[in-house]
Amino acid sequence: MSVVKSALPAADLKIVGEALQGALVDLVDLALVAKQVHWNVVGPRFRSVHLQLDDVVVSARTHSDVVAERASALGVTPDGRASTVSSSSGIAEVKAGWIKDVDAVKTLVDGLAAVVTRMRERIQATGDADPITQDILIGLTGDLEKHHWMFQAESA
Repeated sequence: MSVVKSALPAADLKIVGEALQGALVDLVDLALVAKQVHWNVVGPRFRSVHLQLDDVVVSARTHSDVVAERASALGVTPDGRASTVSSSSGIAEVKAGWIKDVDAVKTLVDGLAAVVTRMRERIQATGDADPITQDILIGLTGDLEKHHWMFQAESA
C-alpha cells in the first residue's frame, strides 16, 4: 500500500528510494556508534573527545530525520529499525567495554570515512534522478566531512 505518490518516474524513484534508505541506515548507525563510544571513552583527552562525539550524534540524528522525511514525501517508507540498521550499515561494529581516547578517535575517523564514501556514491546516483534529494545528500555529506576532518585533526 502506498499512501503517498511521487511525481518521480518509477525508475528514478527506485534510485532515490535506495539512496535515501541507505543514507538513513548509515546515519542512524553513525549516531549509535558515536553515542556508544561517547559513553565508554576514557583517557587524557576524554572531555574533548566526549563532547565532540555528541556533536556527531546531533548531526547524524538531525540529518537522519531530514532523510527519512524526504523519503516519506516521495512515498518511500523509511526503515530505521534496529534489525535493518544492523544488517545494512557500512560502519564497522564497535567493540564492547571502555575505549581509549585514541581508539575512540580512530573509530570515528573510520566510521565517518565509510559513511562519507557511501554518501558520495549516493550523490552521484541521485544527480539526474532527483536533484532535490541530491542537494540534501550534498549538504549532509559536507557536514559529515567536517566531523571527519575534526577527528582526523584529533589524531594528528
